[in-house]
Amino acid sequence: MIDYEKLKPFLFQLDPETAHHLAASFLKLAEFSPGLVQALTGAEPVEDPRLHQEIFGRVFPNPVGLGAGFDKDAEMIVAMKALGFGYTEVGTVTPKPQPGNPKPRLWRHIKEEALQNAMGFNNKGAYAMQRRLKKLYPYEIPVGVNIGKNKTTPEREALSDYEFGVKAFKNLCDYLVINLSSPNTPGLRDLQNERFIEALFEMAKSITDKPVLLKIAPDMPEQMAVDLSTKAVESGADGIIATNTSIDYSLVKEPKDKGGISGRVIREKSFKIFEAIAKELYGKTTLISVGGIDSGYEAYRRIRAGASLVQVLTGLIYQGPALPGKINRTLLYLLEKDGFKNIGEAVGADRR
Repeated sequence: MIDYEKLKPFLFQLDPETAHHLAASFLKLAEFSPGLVQALTGAEPVEDPRLHQEIFGRVFPNPVGLGAGFDKDAEMIVAMKALGFGYTEVGTVTPKPQPGNPKPRLWRHIKEEALQNAMGFNNKGAYAMQRRLKKLYPYEIPVGVNIGKNKTTPEREALSDYEFGVKAFKNLCDYLVINLSSPNTPGLRDLQNERFIEALFEMAKSITDKPVLLKIAPDMPEQMAVDLSTKAVESGADGIIATNTSIDYSLVKEPKDKGGISGRVIREKSFKIFEAIAKELYGKTTLISVGGIDSGYEAYRRIRAGASLVQVLTGLIYQGPALPGKINRTLLYLLEKDGFKNIGEAVGADRR
């Protein structure tokens, strides 16, 4: 078994993007031998019916998912199940392949357990992902596809890129996510307005009956986040994912001048936005919380606040592949401590 804590100093001597590609290459072995990946990483998946939930017409074996951005081209779906995730989200994928922004474009803030990325939706494009997904569909765990627009697509034509994405993946996913909140595509966050969101979801829901969710940014006033999320739900959105990365560079001591910050330092900023949205929309739609979640205790706080599901990403980089199992074991402990029979009873407990 690989001791991640001993391996991490060597990985962190590598350029972050190089280290990611190295880890991804290893995790892809799960398609041939998931047991081997499990054994080598020390992952201990948790299988307990108390963590099961039926959402979007699928059973989620546990509420802990991998956030979009790690598996950009849907190459590690089998590995995520092996590591113990209850679901995974692939992408962000754009209609056409694109290289992303110039390198370097990914940085670690090790003392703060944070990442800063200016990747720019680097991916192999929709057709390449379609080919991958067709080989795996239907999936052993639920899979969401996160879709975005190409950098070269003018803002006035953005709706057509999202329409392309919805049509491309409507039969190859368990849910779709509309990404308007990445800070790394010029003008993208400008699309976070009620007029565009209304047109977007009316278009999406006219094409597919699969769940379509909106992912929002953490760097807006709370009331604006609530208003946009409410508008999305009124226009047909099946859920809200809060939040994406932050452009509040005061969160780290030595920030770069571009990209979005993720990890432990955005925990409270992300929770504050999520809490505001949950006060308004809990019980009216499905809520997914992401941003600074790296422990079972933090996951449980989001769940009690109204999140049916949570996502991790940066925490996986700093804590390693055993993280999903650790979170789920802590959730089981907390459920028992608070007298809940299952995770569903805990969802929104602080809202009731």
